[in-house]
Amino acid sequence: MTQALYRRWRSQDFDEVVGQEHVTQTLRNALRDGRVAHAYLFSGPRGTGKTSTARILAKALNCSAPEAQRPCNQCPTCVA
Repeated sequence: MTQALYRRWRSQDFDEVVGQEHVTQTLRNALRDGRVAHAYLFSGPRGTGKTSTARILAKALNCSAPEAQRPCNQCPTCVA
């Protein structure tokens, strides 16, 4: 089965998001402390990781077996 390039090469973890360390660290801290806001606005130029970061955050929040403020990428919720 073929897979679109953007799905194959998209960041799957906060560690893989390049150039947005201040954003990923803030989101990790919110996950660790259990103080995630009810909404986040990701804005910026095309290609800066907005969608990837939002998808990783959603996976981390809904993951059945989270590992240190990040998604496991193996449970049914993460794979979907």
